[in-house]
Amino acid sequence: MSELADAKAHPARLIVVVAFSRADNGQLVPAYDPMQFETPEEATRMARYLAVKCAGVLAWVRDAQPDAGGYGPPTILFQSGDVPELE
Repeated sequence: MSELADAKAHPARLIVVVAFSRADNGQLVPAYDPMQFETPEEATRMARYLAVKCAGVLAWVRDAQPDAGGYGPPTILFQSGDVPELE
């Protein structure tokens, strides 16, 4: 199977953790740059670690086909505290 056909048959997975803190005005702001992980377990472990330090943490996964510009719906792996709506 060619690499292109393989990529279509098995889309890439984006596994991301984002953490938020509160600015002086109360707005949620990113505490760190978004972090990408290889496995959902690694992402969940990091999210749980950050949950004790941050106002909010969200770990999510979604299928992606970057070459085609397609992204599947996000699935939340872990959520804690205050986080903005996931788009």
